[in-house]
Amino acid sequence: MGAIQASRGTRDILPTEVGYWQYVEDIARDILHRSVYREIRSPIFETTSLFERGIGEATDVVGKEMYTFADRGDRSLTLRPEGTAGVVRAYIEHNLASTGGVQRLWYTGPMFRYERPQAGRQRQFHQLGVELIGSYDPRGDVEVIALAHDILKALGLEKLTLYLNSVGNTGDRQRYREALIHYLTPYKEDLDPDSQDRLTRNPLRILDSKDPKTQEICQNAPSILNHLGDASQKHFDGVQSLLTGLGIYYQLNPCLVRGLDYYTHTAFEIQSEDLGAQATVCGGGRYDGLVKELGGPETGAVGWAIGLERLILLLQQGRTSPSLAPDIYIVSKGDKPESEALLLAQKLRHHGLKVELDLSGSAFGKQFKRADRSGAKACIIIGDSESQNGTLQWKWLDTGEQITLSREEVLSDREFMQRARHKV
Repeated sequence: MGAIQASRGTRDILPTEVGYWQYVEDIARDILHRSVYREIRSPIFETTSLFERGIGEATDVVGKEMYTFADRGDRSLTLRPEGTAGVVRAYIEHNLASTGGVQRLWYTGPMFRYERPQAGRQRQFHQLGVELIGSYDPRGDVEVIALAHDILKALGLEKLTLYLNSVGNTGDRQRYREALIHYLTPYKEDLDPDSQDRLTRNPLRILDSKDPKTQEICQNAPSILNHLGDASQKHFDGVQSLLTGLGIYYQLNPCLVRGLDYYTHTAFEIQSEDLGAQATVCGGGRYDGLVKELGGPETGAVGWAIGLERLILLLQQGRTSPSLAPDIYIVSKGDKPESEALLLAQKLRHHGLKVELDLSGSAFGKQFKRADRSGAKACIIIGDSESQNGTLQWKWLDTGEQITLSREEVLSDREFMQRARHKV
């Protein structure tokens, strides 16, 4: 019998890669904390009707991509394909609106969609997302866009473009829907099969097709920006003006509609030139009707999600992994020295240092080679003579400088400890 492997569309995030993930999470957590966004953790599976009502039954996500199953009570459950619907469900269920004001929430975790696996796109994938619930103000749209901009900038990413559109309100979209169907119907036979199916069910999604022939046809399609009512136009003008005031560059893209039915007014994506066809790093927009659709009161809301797999791919291009190397590597040989080395390792860890203890019991030469490979700044050596004298050998691995110190001296000298923590 062969070895069991990970299921198709899933992958292990190995220790050599985890440093990137922790780096992203630390940067994002700091920026979100300073903007007073609070973390929320919703279940990985939900009642299927939550996504059918929230995302829309005519979407590809609900129609083709969800992992849905019946539990032992014959209840239909679905592994979450995105994060917003679950957060809004929690907002309603726990009456978060009762605290007053705007709820600024963020989340991270795995999502699930049955898709063809490729680079940066898996069947189990991870998102970092924010939701600002309780405001119709265009400043809310710009606040969340600025957060995504700040996070990606803090990560050092370049060659990113913010694409912006408005999908208006329900009335605007109905007028535009009719105009779009009228334009596309003569081209029906030239559209790709999925777009032919969407022509009457969900024609706006045709604008998002990746089929070259369909894209060519859509180039001359009517623009939704010419079908916005006065209120929608005022909101969109406000978003653009505020982005310009913050110095955040954007490009208008009237074909940007996003893939979920709950979007209203602002829709946006941040794309990278370095990701090929799957270029979107962050996507989101306003969803003023979702809270009511799921049983809550009329509530304005806006948010986004960043695909972490794609973000990690960008970080890995030409970059070394954020260091997971220890500060100190301890080698020892002999029963008493090995026991003392364990005790010293614990004390140094309590002082805030990252310490790796060699447990091999092999010859010093082999342990020294592992110390060099570890990337540690320093190596501590304890042998029989050091054990008898209450000393240790301290070696800076970058220069080869080696000195004899008492253990008490190492543990009590704060300045020396700072050198150990920060010496390059």
